Amino acid sequence: MKNLTALFLSILFINLVNAQESKIIAHRGAWKNTNAPQNSIAALQEAIKQNVWGSEFDVHLTKDGVLVVNHDNDFYGIDIATSTYEELLTKEHPNGEKIPTAEEYLKEGIKQKKTKLIYELKTNRLGLEETLKSVEFSLALINKLNAKNKVEVIAFSWDACLKLRSMDKKIKIHYLNGDKTPQELKDAKISGFDYNINVLKKKPEWISNAQTIGLKTNVWTVNKQEDMEYFIRQKTDYITTDEPELLKTLLSRK
Repeated sequence: MKNLTALFLSILFINLVNAQESKIIAHRGAWKNTNAPQNSIAALQEAIKQNVWGSEFDVHLTKDGVLVVNHDNDFYGIDIATSTYEELLTKEHPNGEKIPTAEEYLKEGIKQKKTKLIYELKTNRLGLEETLKSVEFSLALINKLNAKNKVEVIAFSWDACLKLRSMDKKIKIHYLNGDKTPQELKDAKISGFDYNINVLKKKPEWISNAQTIGLKTNVWTVNKQEDMEYFIRQKTDYITTDEPELLKTLLSRK
């Protein structure tokens, strides 16, 4: 009986340690050390190969209502918000990939079960109406693919976060802008924050405050070893980085 109790406590301790360890989110996929273009299907595949907890990607809405994956407002010089999807197809990534639609990207991502898809809903430069349209289209797509348990949404737009929460009570939503306290997020039923490294260095107490009230904590974009070590010590739930390989090495030393 004593041996069983000791074994149970040992397993419990291991699980608690693992739960406290910061998890890796590859920023725009794993691209920096793999030569895959940012936000490409190839970068997503590389992130999955590395078995990171999550892979972040950025989603815009085109003029003709197609959700596409790219970080900047333009795709190799073509403005996304004022262009059609067909117009964007005239350009390609250096590896020959065309701009992926969010549907193509999600379909690739949900082929596997280990790596979460961190869906950044970009604020549309044409205004709030277009941003909120992106919210509606995005949720419809996630539901269509039955991907809700594999996708977490992040956004800079507070209105977009509130709109998404009003439309779906369970989907995980994390706020990016850094101007809301943990309690404000909790009151709005947001799942957690995903704040810039400089915000959380100025207010590190927000990490433990958020966790105390049941929110998740994420920090972006953390690329230097000393900064990674700092947020590992802070027990931040997730660390978003362009250097997932380095972060994995540091975490393995713990």
